[in-house]
Amino acid sequence: MKNNLNFICVLPLLLSFALSGITGYDIAKKMDAKKKPIDMKADLDMILINKKGKKRTSSIRSISSDGGKKQIVWFLSPADDKGVAFLKIEHIDKDDEMRMWLPAFKKVRRISSKKKSDSFMGSDMSYEDMTNRELDENTYKLLREEIYNEQNCYVLEITPLPILNTAYSNHIAWISKDNLILLKEESFDKTGELFKQKSLEYIKIKGYNTLNKMIVRNTQKIHKTIIKFNNIELDSGVKKSLFQEKNLKRMPK
Repeated sequence: MKNNLNFICVLPLLLSFALSGITGYDIAKKMDAKKKPIDMKADLDMILINKKGKKRTSSIRSISSDGGKKQIVWFLSPADDKGVAFLKIEHIDKDDEMRMWLPAFKKVRRISSKKKSDSFMGSDMSYEDMTNRELDENTYKLLREEIYNEQNCYVLEITPLPILNTAYSNHIAWISKDNLILLKEESFDKTGELFKQKSLEYIKIKGYNTLNKMIVRNTQKIHKTIIKFNNIELDSGVKKSLFQEKNLKRMPK
């Protein structure tokens, strides 16, 4: 009787998948095709919290373009980080460009592809986490549908292709069925152990579902990063010429 009951419980889910005919790749492709802002400006508060509850807060100015494939950020505070700047330019046919301006050493440091798993400024975000995932560099499997945070979600397994230089074996993503935005993600290391958990919140600006808060937890180090987005501007006409190494040293006024 127990086996029959289990089958009856699972049957509606199987029928739902069968009737919809949607695959994990279909969902990922629809997300990738969604209209995105041409550019974005924002002031960020990045709060680092260690396992003892001690906090460190940084103020950051971020400007991005091309769906986040080009980004430049400047650290405005605290005093020991003021002036540090980061430039990222993503490419399809070659390695991404990443550079960090370190005013204390008066030098620009290049971030190689081998260092993409390193922490960004002591946070729980790696350089890899700060780049977009290319649609065809991963495989996608629809695991199930479930409620998360009172929203109907697709639960997707995302697995990087073996050729990629990545710190992760796979990711489990909770994606809103209504507007195809990522609400939660769990990332696993190369041994299959849970590594990071992300939760994301959005606000509506100019018709876009715009990220305004993200929490990243490193479950292995018991460390957390909270990023809050303030003074968000979309489609303001950011010039392509901004994303150059020389502009790392030019702090925004």
